[in-house]
Amino acid sequence: MTSNESFTERELDRIIEMAWEDRTPFEAILFQFGLQEKDVIKLMRESLKNSSFKRWRKRVNSGVSQKHLKKRNPDINRFKCSRQKAISGNKISKR
Repeated sequence: MTSNESFTERELDRIIEMAWEDRTPFEAILFQFGLQEKDVIKLMRESLKNSSFKRWRKRVNSGVSQKHLKKRNPDINRFKCSRQKAISGNKISKR
């Protein structure tokens, strides 16, 4: 795992934001930040309150979340919203 200390505060905030988003798969976080699912889970455990972490894990493992590509509709073949401006290989979204 890449150490959390190697990420800026902005990058950590973006990783947590992506992890909270139901439609952002773990593979997108891996592509942009090099963090495996287990590393994202560890980061979320360290960054969130215990109750928030448990709620997040419950949602990720439920049928509602599409955090895993295997659970997604095969017609969805992108990491970002179709309405989002093209940001290829950018580490941080433009706000």
